[in-house]
Amino acid sequence: MPKQRSTGKTPQRRDPVATRKKLLTAARREFARRGLAGARVDEIADRAGVNKQLVYHYFGDKDALYLAVLEWVYEEIRAQERQLNLEGLPPQRAIRKLIESSFDHLARHPDFIVLLNDENRNGARHVRASLKIEDMHSPLVSLVSKILREGVREGVFRKGINPVHLYISIAGLSYFYFSNTPTLSAIFGKDLSSAAARRARRRHVVDLVMQALRP
Repeated sequence: MPKQRSTGKTPQRRDPVATRKKLLTAARREFARRGLAGARVDEIADRAGVNKQLVYHYFGDKDALYLAVLEWVYEEIRAQERQLNLEGLPPQRAIRKLIESSFDHLARHPDFIVLLNDENRNGARHVRASLKIEDMHSPLVSLVSKILREGVREGVFRKGINPVHLYISIAGLSYFYFSNTPTLSAIFGKDLSSAAARRARRRHVVDLVMQALRP
């Protein structure tokens, strides 16, 4: 019996971690582009270069995949905030770094805004169902509370600042700017997407919040 010639090729093994990451990356682009309602599992699988059935194998359904993407984008911003190492910094420096980080994150991740707009249109039903997202915010609120207390003790912050409202204000001042850049540019007759306009807005947001905290 003639010997079979070896092809020299090793059978490829499935890498679950890599496959899941490909699907999440493809889904993030597709959901940001078309929203939950418009996104198609076939398109996501095609973008990822995998079989459509693997979407269901790893995530269950389209809604579960959408939630996984939301958890990913929230974890990104929380990870960036952790890397700031705010604990132990002088209170004013800590809050300034948090404001700058919030602005810069939105500048680098425009899909975050699109995904959140879509989830808000859906009544935040996926975010409400996620224990992960809720848990991500608890340490941050505690840390901001601690920084505010230290600022009051040092006489650099006024009393009575609610940490949750402060964080919402920091996020909102940047979020509105980036989510409405086209219409704001049209209304005011300026290109607010330019690097110079963004630098000016960043300085304004930092100054506005820091002035609001003064005693």
